[in-house]
Amino acid sequence: MLYSQWRDDHSQKHSAILKKISSLNDDEVIEYFRFENLSVSSVDFCLLFESHTKCHKIPALNCYFCGCPFFRFCDDGISKINGKTLYSYCVIDAKEGGQFESENAIHQDCSGCTIPHQEGFIRKYFTRNWDEAMAEIEIK
Repeated sequence: MLYSQWRDDHSQKHSAILKKISSLNDDEVIEYFRFENLSVSSVDFCLLFESHTKCHKIPALNCYFCGCPFFRFCDDGISKINGKTLYSYCVIDAKEGGQFESENAIHQDCSGCTIPHQEGFIRKYFTRNWDEAMAEIEIK
């Protein structure tokens, strides 16, 4: 699946949930997106929810920013590095992140980074419009 396809699909899922919980205030919305609730109330939001598995092994996982506003991608590639195509990176170069390299490609590896899953981060960058929060992730 292309990054842009994932983003578009996820945007629709996010919008559907926010429409369903539109009467909640912002703090209640953030609480709703806690893994313990979301993995039960909105099973189709994430493939890992079927097995009740977290993408990051942290006690207080919040899924509101599944997809980080600091992630950058281009489905066609951003640049060439040592003959490999760079497809994604972290704009803040988070120390918890890394890169996954294959024979021909380099992708951002966010598996060690929990920054966008912390409620303090979510409150700082919160908007009910996920597309607005993620507006800069695609490099065109």
